[in-house]
Amino acid sequence: MANNTQYGGDPLPDVGATYPSQNNQSKSGEDDWTKRPPYSIRSPEEFGPVKWRGKCQCGQVTYQLSRDRPLKSKFCHCRGCQVTHGAPFQWAAIFHKSDLAFTKGAEGLSFYSSTNDTQEYKLPTKVYCSYCRSPIMDEGRNVCLMFPQAIESADHDEHRQHWRETFEPECHIFYGKRVLDIPDGKPKWSGIDEQSDLLDEQGRKKE
Repeated sequence: MANNTQYGGDPLPDVGATYPSQNNQSKSGEDDWTKRPPYSIRSPEEFGPVKWRGKCQCGQVTYQLSRDRPLKSKFCHCRGCQVTHGAPFQWAAIFHKSDLAFTKGAEGLSFYSSTNDTQEYKLPTKVYCSYCRSPIMDEGRNVCLMFPQAIESADHDEHRQHWRETFEPECHIFYGKRVLDIPDGKPKWSGIDEQSDLLDEQGRKKE
């Protein structure tokens, strides 16, 4: 997601930009965003079996996911993600918007679009709980980036292991902006995956 750099911030990459839209959504269609996934009300038959549930810190916003596994999971080290999450990197799991449905609190969401420098709903946008300010997702034009930390896992070891395996990151992106080395053996890209240079664990370009 591109970020407004007026205050010295670095771009927030649109890491889901390469995924095709399932909604045939145009920019002008943003006026009707409450009537389309993930904000629209759908019957259980329309949505399908629930595979995962998630919520914000205070529990006023809850949601469910109908997809077993994300399209892809990544660690993003861009400066924008570091600042907005207050963390060394962002852990993002990519889903189609139709995979997500809010079950409570959709009317209590806040938005911030760094591209448009506005708190109005303009894509791409970051989505938060208005009460506890927990990040809910990054919504792009084609997909949404969910945060596995907010997706519930049972306390017993077997389900916890399934959760870990399901959302295991496949790669690192914007590793050149990292604040610490992560020697985990996963592919590390200098920018967007498959569109930039591969780096080694210490951030050197691979030959």
